[in-house]
Amino acid sequence: MNFQPLALAGSYLIEPEAHADERGFFARTFCEDEFQRNGLINRFPQSSVSFNARRGTVRGMHFSAKPHEETKLVRCTSGVICDVIVDLRKASKTYLETLAVELSAQNRHAIYVPAGFAHGFQVLEDATEVLYMIDTPFIAGTASGIRWNDPALRITWPEPVAIIADRDLQFPDWIP
Repeated sequence: MNFQPLALAGSYLIEPEAHADERGFFARTFCEDEFQRNGLINRFPQSSVSFNARRGTVRGMHFSAKPHEETKLVRCTSGVICDVIVDLRKASKTYLETLAVELSAQNRHAIYVPAGFAHGFQVLEDATEVLYMIDTPFIAGTASGIRWNDPALRITWPEPVAIIADRDLQFPDWIP
């Protein structure tokens, strides 16, 4: 696997190294030892999947409140998404900066989202599925978020928003 540091402190794009032959290819998408060697969380006791029927759907911007912040490893297993992260760590040099990457079943990349970040995505193809590996089990009442179109974050979604959950529409703007 190739671990590429992204512009937001502590985030990484992870590219599998495919070993191809006439059958197709084989690639590791997670290795506890490699994550540890790169100084990353390497234990993910929970995984979740998000199926998204319609192009243009936005999910986010989500985070878990202190002290239950989550580190996530996010991969698109079917279709294509524009994945967006926002650094909410006040002490970080990249505080309130945003970053977007394209994840797809075709490129097989994953994004490592450190604890203290908000995360969301927009679906760019119908019938898209996203896999999350999460370093802590979900605790009801700690899920939170910020408005998907908060002007202070300057997130540029690549498509018109077709569907967004009422819950996500109710999130407030970020107030530091």
